[in-house]
Amino acid sequence: MGGVSAERLLRLPVRVHGIELGRPVDLVLDREHTRALGFEVLCRDEKRRFLPLAVATIRENELEIRSPLSLLDEAELVFYTKRGSTFAALRGYGAVRARTMLGELVDLMLAADGTIASLVVATPDGREELDYCADVALVATGSNVRAAS
Repeated sequence: MGGVSAERLLRLPVRVHGIELGRPVDLVLDREHTRALGFEVLCRDEKRRFLPLAVATIRENELEIRSPLSLLDEAELVFYTKRGSTFAALRGYGAVRARTMLGELVDLMLAADGTIASLVVATPDGREELDYCADVALVATGSNVRAAS
């Protein structure tokens, strides 16, 4: 397992040549919840814009972009969020395998290409990282599943 934490990425500023342009407030995912597409960024002018993951370089202390033009306007942000999902919308969902609740989603671990490599879930025993594969589904809490024993 491994990868980079969505929670960690959301704490990094978006910068171009060291100048902070904004902060990510959410991670935008595809409809199938298999890949991160980009970030919803709250910019310094108080506007929300879409930053495609493909144009950002993840550094230790920033999400680096080459140009402010990489931040797409609100219409593109709406386009991607309506056709996909967001990390904020999925946080708290249950991770389920064979109708058994494995835990509540608290973080995503992303591979270098943006695919979701694993899920971090809260269980009664603490946090656990699970491989995210075809037999694991994310479901709204309150669904008809039983807790893992």
